[in-house]
Amino acid sequence: MSETPPENPDFDSMARDIAEVPAVEVIVTVAVNLMSAAAVKLGLTEEGDKYKDLDEARKLVTALAGLLDASATEISSFHAAPLRDGLKSLQLAFREASIVPDEPGQGPGEKYTGPIYG
Repeated sequence: MSETPPENPDFDSMARDIAEVPAVEVIVTVAVNLMSAAAVKLGLTEEGDKYKDLDEARKLVTALAGLLDASATEISSFHAAPLRDGLKSLQLAFREASIVPDEPGQGPGEKYTGPIYG
């Protein structure tokens, strides 16, 4: 039995769709996805420790902090404030979940946010 090859995505249609989305929405969507993934890797979901992986969480939190730092002047405080609050919550959760906590200023994303204290 032969398999039919997967259809090629319609890149022109995809480009038109993304062209209609304001940059702020793209940035916020990416930030929310990073936050969600970090929460899973920190074991903060209903599944708890099933998907917990602090090494992966560190990468995601750092990427989120970098994105928010780089886009701070591009998105309004209306969008940035709740994202920063979420980032801080993730950083505190990381510190709490770590067996050996990082020194202040050395935790995930703290090179962008400065030291996070509980």
